[in-house]
Amino acid sequence: MEKAETARYLESLYSEALEQYLAGGGESALRGAYEAGRLALAKDLGVLDMAALHHSALAKVVLGAHGQDEIQAKLSAASQFFAEGLSPYEMAYRGYRDAVAALHHLNETLEQEVKRIAHAVHDEAGQFFVAVHLALAEVARELPPALRGKIKEVTHLLRQVEEQLRGLSHELRPTVLDDLGLVPAVRFLADGVSKRCSLPIYVESTLECRLLPAVETALYRIIQEALNNVTKHARAGNVRIQLDEDARGICCSIRDNGVGFHARALLASRTGRHSSSWRGVRRSGVGASDLEPPSRCGRSRYQHADHEWSGGCPRAT
Repeated sequence: MEKAETARYLESLYSEALEQYLAGGGESALRGAYEAGRLALAKDLGVLDMAALHHSALAKVVLGAHGQDEIQAKLSAASQFFAEGLSPYEMAYRGYRDAVAALHHLNETLEQEVKRIAHAVHDEAGQFFVAVHLALAEVARELPPALRGKIKEVTHLLRQVEEQLRGLSHELRPTVLDDLGLVPAVRFLADGVSKRCSLPIYVESTLECRLLPAVETALYRIIQEALNNVTKHARAGNVRIQLDEDARGICCSIRDNGVGFHARALLASRTGRHSSSWRGVRRSGVGASDLEPPSRCGRSRYQHADHEWSGGCPRAT
């Protein structure tokens, strides 16, 4: 059913149910308002579309009224009918709000678990490696010189494993993020990626204080994922990370000079409505409130986390 046809059908359904309700149809007619709202929501019509339907149907009813008292009575009853028609939207909004709260709680739980694992890998595994190195050194002293070379080879392999585990621990949850804050953690991350991939990464920041832990974690994850995408897909020659703050909030941008893609064309081919898709992204999540589709053929560009905060920047107390 096309959108115009759907709108005409809903207008007819809504008008008929409203007339029945105002004529004393009671709960049976009131259910018609709910069904009209449910169908409108299922067909991706918004609250403004429902308001337009109500206005059109109400105009017909008021034109047939006689006297001010009758008009007032019908307007009062119609408001209750309209509220019932909007109840599916209210339920959908509450469901969305509860889902967001649940996802937020799940994300916090996962971050705490990642933090625990990262610290365990860094601290506990480190203690085991120290014990193994001491044991190997003691064994090497009792071996003839011809066999000590084998122990050195094992020690070298252990050091490589130790470096790999230390790197994994930092990628999971760097202790510097908890101890020193976002900017040192981002510099540490950028330095590691730069050395590993031979990619110049420049970090600039005007942040002067620590942010709330949840905000620091969100921004760090955004930067981490962006760098991961750059190293995998962009074929970039350099990357620039910028962290700024002003009276309105925090802005984090990650830009590279690699290859890009036609973001709007890609979204349009998938959804047919790229504008509404990006509007949905703009409303989602911490640190993604002003995400734009900036990638262009021949140049990659990431623009993240331009977020306004009521009451100033989300600083830690």
